[in-house]
Amino acid sequence: MDDVLSSDATEQASAVRDGRVSPRELVEAAIARIEAHDGELNAVIHRRFERALAELDAIPADAPFRGVPILLKDLGWPQAGEPYGAGSRTLDGVVVKEDGYGTARLRAAGFVVLGRTNTPEFGSTITTEPVAYGPTRNPYDPSYSAGGSSGGSAAAVAAGMAALATASDGGGSIRIPAALCGLVGLKPTRGRSSAGPSAGEGWSGFSCPGFVSRSVRDTAAALDLVSGYVQGDPYDAPRLPRPLAEEVGADPGRLRVGFVATHPRDDVPAVAELTEAVDVTAALLSELGHDVAPGCPEALGDPDFPLHFGAIVANNLAAEIESIGVWRGKPVELEELEPRNAAMVGAGRGHSAAAHILATQWIDGFRRRMAAWWASGYDLLLMPSLGVAPFPLGWIPPDDLSTAFGRTAHAVSFTAPVNATGQPSISLPLHRTAAGLPVGVQLVAAAGREDLLVRVAAQIEAARPFEHAALR
Repeated sequence: MDDVLSSDATEQASAVRDGRVSPRELVEAAIARIEAHDGELNAVIHRRFERALAELDAIPADAPFRGVPILLKDLGWPQAGEPYGAGSRTLDGVVVKEDGYGTARLRAAGFVVLGRTNTPEFGSTITTEPVAYGPTRNPYDPSYSAGGSSGGSAAAVAAGMAALATASDGGGSIRIPAALCGLVGLKPTRGRSSAGPSAGEGWSGFSCPGFVSRSVRDTAAALDLVSGYVQGDPYDAPRLPRPLAEEVGADPGRLRVGFVATHPRDDVPAVAELTEAVDVTAALLSELGHDVAPGCPEALGDPDFPLHFGAIVANNLAAEIESIGVWRGKPVELEELEPRNAAMVGAGRGHSAAAHILATQWIDGFRRRMAAWWASGYDLLLMPSLGVAPFPLGWIPPDDLSTAFGRTAHAVSFTAPVNATGQPSISLPLHRTAAGLPVGVQLVAAAGREDLLVRVAAQIEAARPFEHAALR
């Protein structure tokens, strides 16, 4: 069973179909691994083992992922009858009434939900250390952060508790924990998957649902399952020519790739581990036959970007707190929030509607300036997945807000711009620090081109198979 659990979800599904393992054996083995290892990592904060086992007999025999265990991030991805915490004490006692569209599609495909994973309060930072549930630890070194906001999902998958877990990305929250935990993490094009029925968009369209996984083919197959416009959604991504699973192994052709290892904004310091990771990947892409040269969109270096992006996030967080007050039947007081979020909510409440619209209009212009680079003839942009080196727990201090916000801004300097533009981006585990901690690099494509990302990522994976040293 260790070999099966250490394989990806695609192989686990194949093992069930071939009769090498039963769904019950697979789920029970995953439960045993969570019980054995999660006490140290604190990745799975809500467990539904008995209900998961009781659901097995009702899964159709022809479901493509029949009996394959999965974990859901406890931010977005609602499941009927289960609690929803979003990393916050303000939601104690809340139980969800209906599945989200994505959750329902995963369950219909035969996935078995074993529980919900840890996240920072409202997903507003790069490390998973909520007061409500405690810190999630990185399987590669438990003194280090697993990243955020999908840190619980990433730690669980890296440790072998499940081959696949759901995630979401509003400023890097798929790609950052994927990078820190040595996983594949694809942030889709805006509108590729629906956030409904309980939500239309997250953070004014910045946030997208997705997954963390151990293989490109798992990420592709999972995104195929949840993709598709639903009537009433505010966005609709360009249609893909065929399922992403069919792009795995397809020839990407000879591509023009620009790369940047040091952020063009003057306030973001260079980091040796990130430079090395990008240089190694650029050399690999060149060996694979692509045209690779230094270059990136000029707009990436705009010093005004953090101000406008941050204002929109703060405004959305303030609105979310108001809606939680309605949901639970009692207004949320700032004292109930962690200091970081209390400050952001206070800032959001201080912005006028006109200020929000002006910030949105600035982002609209930024998106067009960024898109012009791809329109000029580039296929991909290669850059770090994270703007800082792997960091220990506590590195984002809960009470020193100036330091916390400054470090967070550096960390998301390569990821947040792609949330603002709505483009797809994939983080790949292609490098390690001298201490053995994972360092990810990301590839960014034009809007709607997840197919190109999957082709190239699969090509890279075949040339340099990913190592998952944290599997337990």
